[in-house]
Amino acid sequence: MNSTPEQYQSGRIRVLIMLTSFQIGGTERQVVNVALGLDRGTFDLHIASIHRYGALMKEIESLDVPHASFPIRSLYRFGTFMQALRLARYIRKHRIQVVHTYGLYTNLFAIPAAKLAGVPAIIASIRDRGDILTRSQRWFQRQVCRLADCIMVNADAIRDTLIRQGYRAESLKVIRNGIVPSRFRSSPGASGIRQELGVPADAPVVLVLSRLNPMKGVEYFLDAAAMVARDLPNARFLIVGDGLNKFPLEERAAALGLTNRVIFTGFRTDVPQLLSEASLSVLPSLSEGLSNTLLESMAAGVPVIATQVGGNPEIVEDGVSGVLVPPRDASALAAAMTRLLVNPVLASAVREAAQRRIAELFSMQTSIRQVERLYLKTIEAPNPYLAEAAIP
Repeated sequence: MNSTPEQYQSGRIRVLIMLTSFQIGGTERQVVNVALGLDRGTFDLHIASIHRYGALMKEIESLDVPHASFPIRSLYRFGTFMQALRLARYIRKHRIQVVHTYGLYTNLFAIPAAKLAGVPAIIASIRDRGDILTRSQRWFQRQVCRLADCIMVNADAIRDTLIRQGYRAESLKVIRNGIVPSRFRSSPGASGIRQELGVPADAPVVLVLSRLNPMKGVEYFLDAAAMVARDLPNARFLIVGDGLNKFPLEERAAALGLTNRVIFTGFRTDVPQLLSEASLSVLPSLSEGLSNTLLESMAAGVPVIATQVGGNPEIVEDGVSGVLVPPRDASALAAAMTRLLVNPVLASAVREAAQRRIAELFSMQTSIRQVERLYLKTIEAPNPYLAEAAIP
């Protein structure tokens, strides 16, 4: 960093980043990436979470930074209030200057605690359009986020949605997800995944990387897979992820006659190796923020097909760096899958354009530097209301 605010030249700016847990997901991955890349010469990082578990914990532990957890079972219990007071005490004890929360539950839990503690700068993060939230959850989040100095979102589509919901446009800052492309490049055949999963060496593989919940549209992918399989019987379809919706999807695949062609792998941590075997990566979501799955697939050189929802058009140039299709349209999805599978020249062109787009627009280094500048800008001009509310 070239400079820091004058009042903090004598020491680093103390930042506390809080999220729900360290399970593998788009938000969690981005938080860990920011934590790994934050300039330690300028920022003294603290990590907080509601739950202290998840596959990404190892990376956080490797940082050797303070990590505190504040376990709660519900936002509406007396114990939650006590944990919020404990968080406020932690903030005051460590003289935290910037609190940055990620997601609904940490926004609702930690922003009031940060306000109580008199933090100079509070930043909320909203990384989806709130389609799975109840009306009351959306209302409460909007009210609580008014206490924040700004709200970081990762897509223009989310910003536009929040403005329609009543958020002030000037409080919203777009910082898109970043990615390190080299992490998602692996040599085909090196991992033995095809042998492990029983996929023929010459079979085209269509991959879905997704949590299995109703908003991910996987049932439409299965309908499309059945259409593709009629023309390309050698194709195999991998659905990588887990969730409460898994069993109904397995039943649907069986009813469509796809039992021997669709493989539900469950949760996997070897995403780069899976991508190295993929001919296509499909994101059939009904709602989306800014998808890490798309970024990772494009960085790995896998042609992508995504629904035209949320931030997907901000990542994929339709017909250039990928293909966009309407949501809930299995026929359009099947046609796009078939077109790319039978046309290697087109697939190669899409692959090359996608990798260029990721390198130019979705650099992890750029994303981290933007977050750092947001911290500096926010602490230079804190919300006067929060300053007045500071507790000695």
